[in-house]
Amino acid sequence: MSPAVTLRKLVTIVCEADMESALLPELARVGARGYTITEARGQGARGVRDGAWRASSNIRIEVLCDAQVADALVDMLQARYYADFGMVVFVADVAVLRPAKF
Repeated sequence: MSPAVTLRKLVTIVCEADMESALLPELARVGARGYTITEARGQGARGVRDGAWRASSNIRIEVLCDAQVADALVDMLQARYYADFGMVVFVADVAVLRPAKF
């Protein structure tokens, strides 16, 4: 018998590393119960982000949550950060095995 899975949302935020300390309290404020942060490198509209020094570093923040929290998170990011910071946000449906954690 395969374990039961539940759908949740995966909100992925790729942004400037210097934004981490500002964003983490905002995640909790909109209802995120946790997150995972990794370093990210790449190239986009704001040029190459190679991570050679803190000012050229990006991070990837991943939040597993329900649809209501995902919507609140995306709305907050668009309203507060999109206009002034390098940031990409995407949302995907994912299947989780321990839904009570998210």
